[in-house]
Amino acid sequence: MFIPIQINTNSSEPLYAQIKHQLRALILSGQVEEGMLLPSIREFANQLQCSVITVRRVYQDLENEGLLRTKQGTGTFVTPVQAAERDRYRKEAIEQALEQAVEAAMHVDVSTDELMLMLQEVIQRKHSGS
Repeated sequence: MFIPIQINTNSSEPLYAQIKHQLRALILSGQVEEGMLLPSIREFANQLQCSVITVRRVYQDLENEGLLRTKQGTGTFVTPVQAAERDRYRKEAIEQALEQAVEAAMHVDVSTDELMLMLQEVIQRKHSGS
């Protein structure tokens, strides 16, 4: 099973953290569904071209968070995620992206009115499909 994780070798964020954050996001967004069998640690490490220890640590941390469950001899599965947890994640992800956009606007002296206009234009463009 292929899991769409994008590794950025130029990032200052450690490889382990990149994989963990992206896999968590895929689970909480529902793109990797409840009950899904994840690739074996060795298979996933091979797919990502990283060490088995890195993937093992990601799986263990996400299991400690309650997002994964490993059954001996069967594999690692995605556990059910509560609707409230999904909603909290969605809200946090959007707030974080908006904070980054506001910070970028502040660095180049974009006014609040200009920023609001830009946001409205982006929303309209996305709704129209262009």
